[in-house]
Amino acid sequence: MTTITDRLAIAQHRITQAAQNASRRAEDVQLLAVSKTKPNEYIIEAYQAGQRRFGENYVQEGEMKINSLSQEYPDIEWHFIGPLQSNKTKVVASLFDWMHTVDREKVAKRLSEQRPDDMPALNICIQVNISNESSKSGVAATEVLALADSLAALPNLVLRGLMAIPSADVDEQTASQELAALHNLYLQLAQRFDTVDTLSVGMSNDLELAVDHGSTMVRIGSAIFGERNYNV
Repeated sequence: MTTITDRLAIAQHRITQAAQNASRRAEDVQLLAVSKTKPNEYIIEAYQAGQRRFGENYVQEGEMKINSLSQEYPDIEWHFIGPLQSNKTKVVASLFDWMHTVDREKVAKRLSEQRPDDMPALNICIQVNISNESSKSGVAATEVLALADSLAALPNLVLRGLMAIPSADVDEQTASQELAALHNLYLQLAQRFDTVDTLSVGMSNDLELAVDHGSTMVRIGSAIFGERNYNV
């Protein structure tokens, strides 16, 4: 039976191989371990295997984990990667290091206002609905640059890049077209803002294709921690 440590090593090997196949440096693609719905023990095992970046989708769950683990493991980098209502921004602003799913100026303003003065600026990514699906969060590609201009002017935030969840269950050609469009948008953003260095895209089932299209951070959950448990 494989352990979390084993699966973490396998995921990192996949990233390294994908980067090599794309003529990229493996160290330019970061692994974000998605620990949502998983107990603290799983996070600790991954930490002991060398993992430092963890992603959470739910505000209350993330708050509990950070509060219980931050004293013993202060170098964990916490990323919020789920949808966020404007009335729950204070927890993210107060506890997390990264916020991947900004898609409204209202949310960004609240995050900026609520970020404690004694903390570094909150790293943020704009979530793009690159597949134009009505069921998905994120701004349309045509709205990204205007939103970025607004966010870059806010104090206590640092615009780091883009995040997206491409279409599921589509053929590789369609997936590649979406990822290519996302990468092109990312390059435009990076030319415009010198803080932009992150393209957060790719998960357990498509990380190779994402790395081939410029991803700098892949979000891996089930391939490390096993299937999600929604009964929490």
